[in-house]
Amino acid sequence: QVQLVESGGGLVQAGASLRLSCAASGQIFSTNVMGWFRQAPGKEREFVARIMWTGGKIYYADFVKGRFTISRDNAKNSVYLQMNNLKPDDTAVYYCATGRWLGTYDFWGQGTQVTVSS
Repeated sequence: QVQLVESGGGLVQAGASLRLSCAASGQIFSTNVMGWFRQAPGKEREFVARIMWTGGKIYYADFVKGRFTISRDNAKNSVYLQMNNLKPDDTAVYYCATGRWLGTYDFWGQGTQVTVSS
């Protein structure tokens, strides 16, 4: 079992930055993938970014490339999502998720709300 707790969301104006954190506890292996997803009101949940627990295989959704950066700190058992130049379309609940293997997401956090005003 893995527990994930997100934090760092909030209300910001367009163009601002936020840094989301995901604190992980439980059984995490070097093969675990850590991902960020988001779900806007009335829309399906969508992939944002992912990183392996070891730090490799970073991948971003096209709509965040150049604006968001995913990173991890194994010493703190945490994964981060630095979000710059936020846009109103980035408004959503952001979720952290992990799975034993690349492409699998078996455990999810409760989410953190990000609201970007124009």
